[in-house]
Amino acid sequence: MSLDADSIVDRRRLKRRLMVWRALAVVAFAAVGIALVGDVDGLPGTDHVARLYVSNVIVEDTHRQTALEELRDDDSVRALIVHIDSPGGSVVGGESLYRAIREVSEEKPVVVTMGTLATSAGYMVAIGGDHLIAHEGSVTGSIGVLLQSANITGLLDKIGVKPEIIKSGPLKAQPNPLEVTTPEARQAIKDVILDMQEMFTTLVKERRKLTSDELKKVSDGRIFSGRQALELGLVDELGGEKQARAWLAETRNVPESLDVRDVVIDYGEEKWRRLVNGYIGKTLFSKRLSLDGLVSLWQPVAW
Repeated sequence: MSLDADSIVDRRRLKRRLMVWRALAVVAFAAVGIALVGDVDGLPGTDHVARLYVSNVIVEDTHRQTALEELRDDDSVRALIVHIDSPGGSVVGGESLYRAIREVSEEKPVVVTMGTLATSAGYMVAIGGDHLIAHEGSVTGSIGVLLQSANITGLLDKIGVKPEIIKSGPLKAQPNPLEVTTPEARQAIKDVILDMQEMFTTLVKERRKLTSDELKKVSDGRIFSGRQALELGLVDELGGEKQARAWLAETRNVPESLDVRDVVIDYGEEKWRRLVNGYIGKTLFSKRLSLDGLVSLWQPVAW
């Protein structure tokens, strides 16, 4: 009888020990999880500075728009750093991202840092920020709009091919590689390009507070180094993220001690397609863009 009582006591002790070890295991896992979160992004809901990377060819992106809307309304986001390393992209892509950044700026400070490239639509996006910072060797500017096409009618004549084109009007589907561009068609296309160029330069003039003469110097499509851009009023400062944090602390009361967290954009099933597109050559990708809309893209010959 005494043996049975001892067994019962031992079992109870064993159960208590197991419960203690289980509780310790739960606490340990929780501590590890908190540590990992703290190392990567800090605790959710704590004040921080958000960082958005804009790279490769810029196209319209509703997922990125949504992410910007969410951080705009997130009180724990004290400021936004936009890092741009892009040769440009479609006019609509640049315009839509510019306006999304301006909406964020209405609620919290936005500072832009430039990497190797921030040209064409990339610069359009940049001027959405409150303060622009470039490295001395950054390449920016290339303020302009272009539409590229090719005329292969001479080649078709040589190989004995004559295209048949039936359309509703003489200006439909212009420019068209299969027919010679008429003066009327060329002028119609030029009018559209100049109208979009006026939109672009108006944004630059307003955001950078340039005079008409100053604007004329920078809006002929040429590129500028970061040092030249500073002299011409296209950027506010030379440096990188360190200078961005200093500016936020000195002028917008955003402590430099706050964590910086990258903006995570949820593309869902589109993630792999976008990853592949990111590695497609800029020249090849820009050909598809020319079918969808006008392009604001710096295209060096050696690229």
